[in-house]
Amino acid sequence: MTGESLNLIRRSSHLNIEILIVSEKHLILGSTSPFRAQLMRNAGLTFTTDKAVIDERAIEASLEGSDLDGADVATVLALAKADEVSSRNSSAYVIGSDQTLTLNGQAFHKPSDMEGARRHLLKLSGQTHCLNSAVCMVKDGQNLWQHMSVAYLTMRELSPEFIGRHLSEVGDAALTSVGAYQLEGPGVQLFDKIEGDYFTILGLPLLPLLDALREHDIIDG
Repeated sequence: MTGESLNLIRRSSHLNIEILIVSEKHLILGSTSPFRAQLMRNAGLTFTTDKAVIDERAIEASLEGSDLDGADVATVLALAKADEVSSRNSSAYVIGSDQTLTLNGQAFHKPSDMEGARRHLLKLSGQTHCLNSAVCMVKDGQNLWQHMSVAYLTMRELSPEFIGRHLSEVGDAALTSVGAYQLEGPGVQLFDKIEGDYFTILGLPLLPLLDALREHDIIDG
């Protein structure tokens, strides 16, 4: 058995029977992102998923005018997601995560349509942008651990014609990420240089997360 278990022995006053009740630590990914869930499954983790019910854009709007940068915003959103899911799942260990993309101080969000994806790629073309990936772990509203990783990605100079062909090839998958690309697929062809951890780019700094799970005896060390 992995993780910490709570063993309670109850004895029946009539039958003198001992019953061993085992309660494992419950791990929840506070997201319905198929990419993050696949990363955790590939790592051999056992967990459930629960989508956080928060208004991300409203939270970001409330932070405007502050000194928080893209990395700070990602951390705030990751904690907000984990807190919300934790409030509905007593005693569970909830993983919250968020990723922001910034270019010269401008924050990017997932494009809402293919025209938005095209504009994203035109702005990122020939530039170096930052991917800020935050992850945290919350239990019963208490922040047990948090981590931030940053990756720097330099995109090639892309012609409008190439962007059009690329988006036609990848289709609606372009709408599922803040940069309108997936590095694990054809999106890798967009780049000249990448500096940073692969899992950070995919939106979940997996190695620090696994360390934290071991430290809290949720997985074997």
